[in-house]
Amino acid sequence: MLIGEYQHNIDTKGRLIMPAKFRPDLGSSFIVTRGLDGCLFGFPMESWEVIQEKLTQLPLAKKDARAFTRFFYSAATEVEIDKQGRINLPQNLLSYAKIEKECQVIGVSDRIEIWSKASWDAFADVAEENFEDIAEDMIDFGF
Repeated sequence: MLIGEYQHNIDTKGRLIMPAKFRPDLGSSFIVTRGLDGCLFGFPMESWEVIQEKLTQLPLAKKDARAFTRFFYSAATEVEIDKQGRINLPQNLLSYAKIEKECQVIGVSDRIEIWSKASWDAFADVAEENFEDIAEDMIDFGF
């Protein structure tokens, strides 16, 4: 299970050191693509296969389904963890997430999220302020 929050930096070549605690669950390579809320999603191969199965079941006739799958898949890339524990993120993904140097790597159960530090701080401030309201709304999901 991928859990926790880690601060790292992107080097000038677009390389990011993956937190050591995440590496066993991510494997030697995994998929990174555009995420929601301005971050990047990283999926271990097993989780990616589940996502692919669900996405192939979306109705092709629905405009929003086509748009989502195009945008989601078009940026997807397989990244390999090198001997130093780094991955190389393509410039289009770094630009999408507004990551220049400082970033946060977040474990979210079956995926990781990679955020610019500024975006994560802004999100976390709002989420922390509204955490009890958010928790109350989780009742609607059976939590």
